[in-house]
Amino acid sequence: MLNENIRILRKAKGISQEELAIRMNVVRQTISKWENGLSVPDADLLIRLSEILEVSVSDLLGTSIEEREADEIKSLSLKLETINLELARKKKQKETAISIVLIGIMGIAAMIFVYLLLAHSPYQHFDYSDPEYAFIGSSFHILEWVFIRVFPLLIIIPGILLYVMKRRS
Repeated sequence: MLNENIRILRKAKGISQEELAIRMNVVRQTISKWENGLSVPDADLLIRLSEILEVSVSDLLGTSIEEREADEIKSLSLKLETINLELARKKKQKETAISIVLIGIMGIAAMIFVYLLLAHSPYQHFDYSDPEYAFIGSSFHILEWVFIRVFPLLIIIPGILLYVMKRRS
C-alpha cells in the first residue's frame, strides 16, 4: 500500500522520481525501490515525504489511496446526482408556475374580450352632458380601445412562450 500511495501521490503532484529524489536528498533508485515495494523509507524520510506530497504520514501508510479516491468519487457522484435531481425538480416547478401564469393571462384576456363583444359598448349610450358620465364613458372608451389593440399580444406572446417552453423540455 505504501508503495502504491507514494507512486499515486507523486504522479498526482506531477513530480518525477528524479525531482522527488532531489527534494528528499536521495538517489532516484531509492524512490523507484519505494514505489516497487522493494524497500521502505525510514521514519525521518517518511515524514519528509509526507510534507513534500502534502499528506499525513497516516495517509501514506493507510489504505490504498486509489480505493479511498474511488469511494470519494462514488460519494461525490451520488451527491451530484442528488443535486441534479433537486435542480431538475425546481426547474419543473418553475416551468409549471410560469405555464399557469401564462395560461391565466391568456384566459383573462379572452374573458375580457368576450365581455367587450357581448356588452356592445354600453358607454356609448351615456349622457355625456353630465361631467361624471362623460369622464366614465371616455375612460371606458380608452380602456376598450387600448385593450382591443393589446389583446392579440396578450394571446400570441404567452402562446409562443408556452410553445417554446414545451419544446425545450
